[in-house]
Amino acid sequence: MSERTVVVSDIHLGAVAAENERAFLAFLAEAHRWGDELLINGDLFDFWFEYRQVVPRGQLDALARLRALVERGMAIRFIGGNHDAWGGSFLRDEVGIEVLDGPVRLTVGGRRAYVAHGDGLGGADRGYRALKWAARSRWGSGLFRWVHPDLGVPLARLASGTKRAQAREKGGDSPRADRLAACAREVLAANADVDLVVFGHAHRPEASEVAPGRFYLNAGDWLHHNSFAVVTPTEIRLESYAPQRPPVTGMPP
Repeated sequence: MSERTVVVSDIHLGAVAAENERAFLAFLAEAHRWGDELLINGDLFDFWFEYRQVVPRGQLDALARLRALVERGMAIRFIGGNHDAWGGSFLRDEVGIEVLDGPVRLTVGGRRAYVAHGDGLGGADRGYRALKWAARSRWGSGLFRWVHPDLGVPLARLASGTKRAQAREKGGDSPRADRLAACAREVLAANADVDLVVFGHAHRPEASEVAPGRFYLNAGDWLHHNSFAVVTPTEIRLESYAPQRPPVTGMPP
């Protein structure tokens, strides 16, 4: 089991601005610098649904880079978010990603962790929880599979609020982020065998020591922050990715 885990969430490929998407692709090419394992905690894609014979187009570069990381020896674990909870055999068999249903208990960076994307937690309304259950149920996904991809995929993307969210200025105040942070404290208080709670969904990077040796982590997003986290047995740190730039030749140092 790896003791250096890189954590990302809420990239929203397919809807995020082009410059953010390019930054994330560059990050994938360098991810091995920070860890031996990559944990993607939901909403990698703004929409992802695996039909039996087709997958949504437009994500070839990201899928190829994820596959290249696997071939390099980097384990990748993926927990679906509210935009991409319908991963399956394509991600597992063709890309090599371990697809998990959250909430789940994992070892993350050598720490005993409780990991979930975070949608439906922290006091979200009952209406959303019912919708989430229906959308992720076998009959719900089965019904959607009967909708032709040329209709179903555009409809799903139309319903997404990602472009509107990116158009808004980033800010530190977020009721959703505050609710998830409170939920993390409750999980830690109720589970003595958990050292770390990892959520996404809130789009606000956060790493806090709730009690001695026990932490809450949210890796943030790639709409505003281009952020990721590195977890090891001795540290938990947040970073903001900036692509490495080659030196300009012919210029004095």
